[in-house]
Amino acid sequence: MGPKKTAAAVAGERKKEKVTLEMKKEIIRKHDGGMRVTDIAREYGRNPSTIGTILKMREKILATDAAKGVTRIVKNRPAVLEEVEKLLLIWIEEKQRAGDTVSEAVICEKAKALHADLIREQPGTSGEPEVFKASRGWFERFKTRSGIHSVVRHGEAASSDVPVAEDFAAEFLEVVKTEGYVPQQVFNCDETGLFWKRMPKRTFITQEESKLPGHKPMKDHLTLLFCANASGDLKIKPLLVYHSENPRAFKRHKIDKERLSVMWRSNSKAWVTRVLFVDWVNLAFGPAVKQYLLDNDLPLKALLLMDNAPAHPKGLEVDLLEEFSFINIMFLPPNTTPLLQPMDQQVIANFKKLYTKELFRRCFEVTDCTTITLREFWKDHFNIVTCLKMITTAWNGISQRNLNCAWRSLWPDCVAPSDSDAPESTVVQDIVALGRTMGLEVTEEDVCELVEEHDHELTTQELVELQAEVAQEQASLEEEEATEERLSSKELRDICQKWKEVQAFAQWHHPNKHVAHDQANTFDATVMLAFRELLKRRMKQQTMDRFLSKKQRVEEEPSSSGPPES
Repeated sequence: MGPKKTAAAVAGERKKEKVTLEMKKEIIRKHDGGMRVTDIAREYGRNPSTIGTILKMREKILATDAAKGVTRIVKNRPAVLEEVEKLLLIWIEEKQRAGDTVSEAVICEKAKALHADLIREQPGTSGEPEVFKASRGWFERFKTRSGIHSVVRHGEAASSDVPVAEDFAAEFLEVVKTEGYVPQQVFNCDETGLFWKRMPKRTFITQEESKLPGHKPMKDHLTLLFCANASGDLKIKPLLVYHSENPRAFKRHKIDKERLSVMWRSNSKAWVTRVLFVDWVNLAFGPAVKQYLLDNDLPLKALLLMDNAPAHPKGLEVDLLEEFSFINIMFLPPNTTPLLQPMDQQVIANFKKLYTKELFRRCFEVTDCTTITLREFWKDHFNIVTCLKMITTAWNGISQRNLNCAWRSLWPDCVAPSDSDAPESTVVQDIVALGRTMGLEVTEEDVCELVEEHDHELTTQELVELQAEVAQEQASLEEEEATEERLSSKELRDICQKWKEVQAFAQWHHPNKHVAHDQANTFDATVMLAFRELLKRRMKQQTMDRFLSKKQRVEEEPSSSGPPES
């Protein structure tokens, strides 16, 4: 029998192994079970910063796993069941991004619905449909295979929590009073999905387009992040996330993305991620708020209120550029956004109504003033560039009064009194009138249903499209991890120091100091921030490693040195 391997030897062998998706899942499970990052790093022979990166990208890894395929435990499992579980993982991630809590019962019902849809779509399916029961046993095995978490075990997930909302409202008002915030200094942001080519279901445009070969609704999907202050007089440049970085329409119309009325970003799912959100805070929110406070002679302090979506990191203050350290963050509790989130109080809904009105208005202009038919406009002339103009018009159409009144549930005293009881907006009636002018059978109920549909959960077809695209994220994820392994701490320190020197030189000697300052901030937030964060994690981890190493030596010394001499 050979000598027993030491922990260091085992870790050395594991270090030679490639970091597979299965290993990443294993690391996540061990961390969920209470194992410390340093212990995991030692067991796998990895740099603790690599373990931290894996944990930080937990949702991305699970989504990537869904695209690659759920690990098979039982041989010859039906292919359709494999597909159900892949789509189910993406659906759960989508629900979690929206801040929803899902229960075991809800997941099982969704699994059965997905299974029925996929069976229905299979060619040559006849006779009695195959029954999938989504039993407790299946659910437990699915949890083990996929590593899902944050699932409510019993009963339905709560849609809103009134007592928690009331407690938070009192806490929020106390913070406002203690810190002395005024409505101009308090902001709220929230994301929303937009199917920018979607028309009411019963219009012939929608019915015809859905029958076109290769029609993919998710290609017409984007995500917007809106933000404004409680007084309603400052709207921040929205963040827009699309599935393509450079759409063909941009090239055709020679679009300069830096001059758009939105901050343009992209990824395969058109979702706001943590990285994109931090970019927006440093490049759009921070500069706009700072300039606004200075212009209005207000104290340099601000409060950003937001929900607990995965893209909103708890430690956001650490990611802020130094000049925006005056910004404080406050999170709404789970299941309170329908009750308290200002952007959810008819701001985003009104934006979508105004967007739909602008869509119908443009359709009317085309059919009334040109020889182009509505079908031709929809197919050949309505593109993402047109959509961006409509988004700008709709967001500009949100009034200061609308933005201010949205805070009534959370901060009633900040809502300015109204001189008159204005009648309800006639936007929906205008949309119906425009539709009928073009020969579209549209009712007010159709319009309201369309507005709500933008945020409804994804259909099976849309989930299939997402699942097919999400695999593209794997290459970039692995490249990011490889970069972390390649760079030494010395190289990171050197590059950060060199950047400081270049930044100082450019801002001192550039003929246009304002341009130099803005461009340096952009580069700092989009490029250098990642290196600084990596270096910061390394330094913290090296301090912890030295401490643990010293502690281990102290613990081992008595046994290695033998008993003291008498």
